[in-house]
Amino acid sequence: MKKKIFLILAMLGFFGATFAANTTHKKHHTKHSKHHKSSNQTAKVIRSQSAHTTATSAPRAPSSIAAEKLNQDAISNQPRLYSYSAMALDADSGEVLVSKNPTAQLPIASITKLMTAMVVLDSDANLDGYVTISSADIDTLRNTFSRLKVGMQLRRRDLLLLALMSSENRAAYALGRTAYPGGIRVFIQKMNEKAKSLGMMHTQFFDPTGLTIQNQSTAEDLTKMVQAAFDYDVIKEDTTTKGADVALSPRFVHHYMNSDALVRIGKFPISLSKTGFINEAGHCLVLFSKVGGKSIVMVFLNSAGKSGRLVDAIAVKNYIQKIA
Repeated sequence: MKKKIFLILAMLGFFGATFAANTTHKKHHTKHSKHHKSSNQTAKVIRSQSAHTTATSAPRAPSSIAAEKLNQDAISNQPRLYSYSAMALDADSGEVLVSKNPTAQLPIASITKLMTAMVVLDSDANLDGYVTISSADIDTLRNTFSRLKVGMQLRRRDLLLLALMSSENRAAYALGRTAYPGGIRVFIQKMNEKAKSLGMMHTQFFDPTGLTIQNQSTAEDLTKMVQAAFDYDVIKEDTTTKGADVALSPRFVHHYMNSDALVRIGKFPISLSKTGFINEAGHCLVLFSKVGGKSIVMVFLNSAGKSGRLVDAIAVKNYIQKIA
């Protein structure tokens, strides 16, 4: 069932060749050094069917996962994985079903955006309030491309959708910049406080997008973050929305897609998902799913190749179904 979201975008231009680009996951090769003028525009966003399935209330795992609790017999027979670090956890019992280098501290790329979303929602900032995209939101570290131009105004709830569904970096930064008095510095402090409150003792955040390699965590810590994110209905809905059409100008509509192919093609029921990639982090994926009657959290970090994390998720699903 399609859900309509109306965005009022106050544009400052760039309705030219830039908007004609067809790539969804993009590289930005030009400097944002010029600002152009345009009149206000109204944009319509149509959210496509969500892959989110009705789930039980969020189960809570123990606050820490001790190595001695691992079922060594089951772990020894686990599938071989392309990911350098991985964990699959039964969220109801806390039993670790799959484990590979679970305490290795690694860059987590856009998996960061789950924490960004939680901290935004914890701030009680008005989700229907408008945020103006600023030059401060431009990625000058990796020059990633964004169709959200300086001067556009979007509701926070729509920025959340773009950040979580299609991993839009400029949307994530704008959310962090405007959620609290004190700006981005206070927001990052809140991210780290939230991590500590969840027992994520080997996790650190330095920005709300994950573009920096300083945002690091472990597979073990991320199982806690995924379970915490499962408590937020907005995060579950946005991360499992397959796509949204966004009218960025009267003549240009861009289709934003979910960055997780498993959500787009429906390989198995996923209630929450987030992908991540920068060169230093490799391809990353976290998800929450029902498998073999169990509530399963999966984490895959630094996977070899773009498809490695997807193959790993399917292999872990099949393995859990077999041992259930």
